Amino acid sequence: MHELSIAQSLLDIVQQEAARHGVSQVVRVGVRVGVYSAVVPSSLTFCWDMIKEGTVAASSELVINQVPLTGLCQDCGHQFTMAGPADDCPQCSSSKVEMVAGRELNVDYIETAEPEPGSAGE
Repeated sequence: MHELSIAQSLLDIVQQEAARHGVSQVVRVGVRVGVYSAVVPSSLTFCWDMIKEGTVAASSELVINQVPLTGLCQDCGHQFTMAGPADDCPQCSSSKVEMVAGRELNVDYIETAEPEPGSAGE
């Protein structure tokens, strides 16, 4: 299950950013996961919940935003949601399609319990 190593990498990023910004509690972590990234969202959430204990993210929720596989036709410029990586363009039937989304795996945001420096209430 490679989701465990992915969850650990995400947690490392969260802990580094929390330390860099002086944050003591992370409440929510948003990640963008492409449907073609070979990551099972439920497994990633399970692994996150398993390894976050005793960290700045101990009470955090992992929010997964799945990104659809998206293609861009190199002939007509049409962008479309793909069913698979070998789809032809539905507009012009070209096979010259570049996958432009759906393989990503990255931290989208980190939400903390503390207000940001300089925000209202400080």
